[in-house]
Amino acid sequence: MRRQTTTVGASACESRLDRARRGEHDALGELYAELAPGVLGYLRGSGVRDVEDLAGDVFVAMMGRLSGFVGDEAALRRWVFTIAHHRMIDARRRASIRGLELVAPPEPAGDDPYEGVVARLDGSALVVRALAHLTPDQRNVVLLRSVAHLSVAETADVLHKRAGAVKTLHRRGLAALARVVRSAEAVS
Repeated sequence: MRRQTTTVGASACESRLDRARRGEHDALGELYAELAPGVLGYLRGSGVRDVEDLAGDVFVAMMGRLSGFVGDEAALRRWVFTIAHHRMIDARRRASIRGLELVAPPEPAGDDPYEGVVARLDGSALVVRALAHLTPDQRNVVLLRSVAHLSVAETADVLHKRAGAVKTLHRRGLAALARVVRSAEAVS
């Protein structure tokens, strides 16, 4: 007796990442929808001026190089946040050359998709303002760990730091955030 095999269509078996590599719009849209809130939160929390424009640059770079990307979706996430981190550094350099000041992270508006990202930190706009009190390294680590939900190893990879340094920066950053929030709440 011959066993009958059924073949499932190629697109049903392929991963979303494989489809995105080929430029399929639905797969690209799904990846964007999954990654954009974290990227926007990271860039806003970092105090860059034109968050949406910079996030657009991140995703244009991702899409332009996606066909040559090798790795799974976890590696893609690390790669996208590495691009976002590099774009943020470039924006800061351009701002310092032009003599522009970085803006403090804004309070989220009610219809802003960033509001959901902020809620992952503490649900408080006060925490977003408190991020401005952290060192840049602490802020980057706290945002990548708490907003983007990257692991210690992934965060270390994105920031080109040792895992131990990331753990220390994260612990100190969260402690500093807690102090700033407590003192601000005591004044209120």
